[in-house]
Amino acid sequence: MSIAKIVWAVSILAALVFAFVSFEYAGAILAVLGLASGYFVSADHRRGLLVAAIFLLLGHEALGAIPVLGEHLNAILGSYSNVLSAACVTVIVVVTVQRLMPAKSE
Repeated sequence: MSIAKIVWAVSILAALVFAFVSFEYAGAILAVLGLASGYFVSADHRRGLLVAAIFLLLGHEALGAIPVLGEHLNAILGSYSNVLSAACVTVIVVVTVQRLMPAKSE
């Protein structure tokens, strides 16, 4: 298993746990995990990550109308939305740095 898959798996697991457990630094931990996860996003998946983060950020509370599970699904998707948003910040910084760096000539 690659380091990228491990970081993403830990991020998803942390989002699940912090959706149900109240912890003072939960947001900071999710942000750091998201920043680390964003570094491992390949160029092919950057646009998909940005779109997913935007839609999840705007619509993570849409499932609240479901009688029993809605509140829990909102919490899980809200936590995962934090991870994806932080990953998008890293992707934006990486792309900006790549565009500013001169091309390597071989």
